[in-house]
Amino acid sequence: MSLADRRGWRRTGGIAIFSILFCKFAAWPETAPAFYHDVMPILQEHCQGCHRERGIAPMPLVTFEQARKYAGRIARLTGSRQMPPWFADRSVGRFANDPSLSDDEIATLSAWAENGTPAGDPRGRPPRPQRTGQWSIGKPDAVVRMPGPVKLPGKGVVDYTYEIVPTGFSSDRWVQMSEVQVAARGNVHHAVIYIRPPDSNWLRKAPAGVPFTAADLPDRESRLQAHATDSDMLLVYAPGSSPDHWAEGMAKFIPAGSDLVFQMHYTTSGRPAVDQTAVGLRFAAQPPEKRVVTLQLTNHALLIPPGADNFEVDARGTLPNDALLLSLFPHMHLRGKRFEYDIVRADGKLEPLLRVNYHFHWQLSYKLAEPLLLKAGTVLEARAWYDNSARNPHNPDPGKLVHWGDQTSDEMMVGFFDVAIPVAMNKWQFFEKKP
Repeated sequence: MSLADRRGWRRTGGIAIFSILFCKFAAWPETAPAFYHDVMPILQEHCQGCHRERGIAPMPLVTFEQARKYAGRIARLTGSRQMPPWFADRSVGRFANDPSLSDDEIATLSAWAENGTPAGDPRGRPPRPQRTGQWSIGKPDAVVRMPGPVKLPGKGVVDYTYEIVPTGFSSDRWVQMSEVQVAARGNVHHAVIYIRPPDSNWLRKAPAGVPFTAADLPDRESRLQAHATDSDMLLVYAPGSSPDHWAEGMAKFIPAGSDLVFQMHYTTSGRPAVDQTAVGLRFAAQPPEKRVVTLQLTNHALLIPPGADNFEVDARGTLPNDALLLSLFPHMHLRGKRFEYDIVRADGKLEPLLRVNYHFHWQLSYKLAEPLLLKAGTVLEARAWYDNSARNPHNPDPGKLVHWGDQTSDEMMVGFFDVAIPVAMNKWQFFEKKP
């Protein structure tokens, strides 16, 4: 994953304790719940963002017939809190996009399954959510799609694939919502959509409108550019991640005449596939008060010993200017085990922001329930733990000394985080410390 230039950021080490989550469940309702009155509202609020036609989940749960078919599985997986997926320690922080069910909601789904899945009166059904086809964000104001489809082999390793797509925007645009839709869901490990302004020299020797890899570029400098950029990110997609939806008065900025650069990390799935990823955009109704930018804490120098089952890698950085912290998005590969973010106070004590039991196949963004003001000089730290032992069922090679690399057989340590800064300030100006 290409990484932006981060002036003044350094790496460090440390130890933290990860809290264990305990849950207790409520008693069943006294009367058997019915689908339209009791179950459907739960599914709409917590499940149908993924479980819908063309959603990322394997089966839709929109209609009575669809949900009834999977009632037993719904009860089992929600009762064990495997679904909806959420991996944050509930004792640390509050997050606006936490889809977790309450004890009463879990009890309702269990009672509905155990009591024969009654439908109830359809006239009592809740209003249908305002979704437009495949888009969770509603009807996009603009859709930017890769014009060239990418043909993927059934086996082997696929190098990072890029596609440069002109937006055609004749005026500046402020993006309040954005969503990535991939065609070959089983083959996309992640996608990063970068904003390339018209004055940027990044990848200017690369072709536009057709897929390419770094190896296709004409010289060494261009090939290096494919793996390192200071361009701003529009959004990051990984399996399980949700669309970006910024609060009123906040948005991301796409200058007039910009291109979007799709960086696609594909994996093979045993059979050939074709992908043609698109991003949907909804624009702010009026210019915002704050500009949203994506930053990251990263440690490229990780070296995970063979057999290590709890190896720690850390990164730390100091914010040069005030910023509002909005969300956190940890990224690792198959050996990823835990991830946390902390504020490091002046006395060295840690103020926890997020604790995550990492799940490679559900890489979630954790959006703060309330933005958190981080004053200039705030020190942020990210910590990641890796399991490179044979006890990790996802480990491709427990005998390997693991280093940073693009492919899932290698590893990454990236702590993305979104901040809101003054609307007139861009990301590069943010890193200029005031005298």
